[in-house]
Formats: sequence, structure tokens, C-alpha cells
Amino acid sequence: MAYTRVTSVKSPWLSGVNAGDVFSIPISHGEGRFVANDALLDKLIRNGQIATQYVDLDGKPSGDIEFNTNGSVCAIEGITSPDGRVLGKMGHSERKGENLYFNTPFEKDQKLFESGVAYFK
Repeated sequence: MAYTRVTSVKSPWLSGVNAGDVFSIPISHGEGRFVANDALLDKLIRNGQIATQYVDLDGKPSGDIEFNTNGSVCAIEGITSPDGRVLGKMGHSERKGENLYFNTPFEKDQKLFESGVAYFK
């Protein structure tokens, strides 16, 4: 499980949560992490395209491998397209369900799918 904080709710996929909300999300990183140069990072930040970040137990973005297990730049876990309609993320939000993950803090359901269906319906 990784702890992620919603950074931007620009995306309709995140319309069911609030900026600042922290979630426990299942991960299974084998390889891969988010990497970008400074110019691209600045653009993503300016456009509000950084959707989610890996955070520590205090909800602060972290580069510590205990919390940012794949070493993503700026602790970025998810980004969106400029218009917010496309969301790409590392964690497996689809691996939610009743009676799972009782031993981890924070909410588990980011309401991604309900929010997406409501928007695209």
C-alpha cells in the first residue's frame, strides 16, 4: 500500500474527492516511475496537472523510499492531460473492495470510477 494525496481536482476522475485528501492505494511497482525535466515539471504544476503525490503519514510529499517506493520525481503518483479528461497513475485504485486493507490508515476509495462514469455518462 502507498499513501497518496490528491493534489489537484482538475480532472473529472477526481470530482468525488477534495484536494488534500489522503488515500491508501494498493501498489505493485516492479519497474517504472514518473520522470520529467524541470521545464515539463513547471508546466505540469502551472496547469494543475499533477493529480496525486506519494506522501508520508503526515500527508507531506516524500522522496523517502518507504513512501515513494518507485522513486518518482517530486513524489508524483498521477498526472492528467491538460483538460483533465485523461488520468494516468501508478497505484491500483481498482483493487478496492469491502473487507480489505483493515490494517492501513486513510480512506481506500478515491471514487475514480464513480466520478468518471458520472462525467462521461
